[in-house]
Amino acid sequence: MPQSDAIMALAKVMIAAAWTDGSVSNDEMNSLKDLLFQLPEMTASDWAELDIYIETPVGEAERARLVAELQASLQTSQDKEIALTMVDELVSADGEITPEEQASVEEIKSAIRDANVGVLGSMGNFLGSSVNRRSKAVTNAPNRELYLDDYQKNKVFYNVSRRLELEETEIEIPEKELRRLSLAGGLMARVAYVDHEVQEGEFDSMVNAIQNNWELSDLQAALVAESAVSAITKGLDYYRLSRRFFESTTEDERVHFMDALFAVANGDEGVSYLEIEEIRTIATVLKLTHKQFIDAKLKIPRERRAN
Repeated sequence: MPQSDAIMALAKVMIAAAWTDGSVSNDEMNSLKDLLFQLPEMTASDWAELDIYIETPVGEAERARLVAELQASLQTSQDKEIALTMVDELVSADGEITPEEQASVEEIKSAIRDANVGVLGSMGNFLGSSVNRRSKAVTNAPNRELYLDDYQKNKVFYNVSRRLELEETEIEIPEKELRRLSLAGGLMARVAYVDHEVQEGEFDSMVNAIQNNWELSDLQAALVAESAVSAITKGLDYYRLSRRFFESTTEDERVHFMDALFAVANGDEGVSYLEIEEIRTIATVLKLTHKQFIDAKLKIPRERRAN
């Protein structure tokens, strides 16, 4: 079977395991999405397919079918090795693993090697632990105001609103669009800050990109860019930032956004190697193809980029 089939089958079983008790909280579901979003070779259409399982409870009969599909997809030793690697990557995604979690992981890996139906029960224990660890990381991390939900709904929106009040002006775009703008600003700031310093030219390019795409005034665009840079320099949940931007945009919008990212990188002394690799990472996480990334990169003159 193709590698993507094994990846999708295992992802669905992970989701089914999370639904074993019939209930998944909103925080747990967001944490589960964060973990699944890291799986390799996941395309936009794959993510849409997983959404059906993520958003709706998975019953016993359907769980059995998904486990059977996982077994069918692991017909070769290579397929099983892919699944084993995915489990290792997933469990290490949020740092240290406890001895109890390691024991559960080993049980899952043994079941995968044997294509054992018992994989679901052990994976439920393991995935629950990973999701809990991920949820705690989001809930208990320092700088609570910098969580993505706050970044979308409060941090950028609140800070910009307060500043606009002082300037006796306002942004005439819907709040939903302002939230999407905050996501775009966060990703642009990530590129600008890849060398741990945002140059004046890079900041100006962020302002220009915001103006070009959201038709804001100089002052309004500068306030949004300022808030994004402030948030990114203090730390931000990159997985949730990129996932929420992916979910709120079309493929064409994401392709166009690559141009904005390269424009930000080109805002100072040209596009550095680190900036190119950062944009490459963002393009991959946003489920864009290598060709789409290269097409955007080649729009920057050769003398203005590292490669």
